[in-house]
Amino acid sequence: MEIERVYQFRIDLKGTKPPVWRRILVPESYSFWDLHIAIQDAMGWSGYHLYEFEVACPPHGLKVRIGIPDEDSAWEILPCWKEAIADYFSPRRSVGLYVYDFGDNWEHALRLERILPRESGVRYPVCIAGRRACPPEDCGGVWGYQELLAGESEFQKEYEDFDPERFDVGQVVFRDPRKVPR
Repeated sequence: MEIERVYQFRIDLKGTKPPVWRRILVPESYSFWDLHIAIQDAMGWSGYHLYEFEVACPPHGLKVRIGIPDEDSAWEILPCWKEAIADYFSPRRSVGLYVYDFGDNWEHALRLERILPRESGVRYPVCIAGRRACPPEDCGGVWGYQELLAGESEFQKEYEDFDPERFDVGQVVFRDPRKVPR
């Protein structure tokens, strides 16, 4: 499918000081599964934990959850591979929440900044900006990350090579979401 437009998202990892964030461009045809993989790749995480998006449903504005459905869940979770980002994000509905790893509870504020025409010769998705290294995936959430930065983490030795300042947009590699197992 030939895409005509791309969505520019800013993803802020909530609770991190100094802030950790990324700006990515993704095809308008993306599902929430595809967006999940793009966020994981932009942040530098592997994606082996559970996750969900919380966004406003267009007709009524009520919040819906999109992710991997679970029959044991207390609330309905819409299947991420069936829900298109274009059905939920627009200039008037530009914000959402992405939660990754329900144990560490990494919350990401999503903001659709712009909808742009597709540039010829550009392969999407692409990361165009960001700041700071993403915290190590299993360091204990925001609290564990702050302890790691302060040199007080139980994981200090395990992450001794971690440099919180290091982020190079040129090093971000995106996987094909169709080839990533669900």
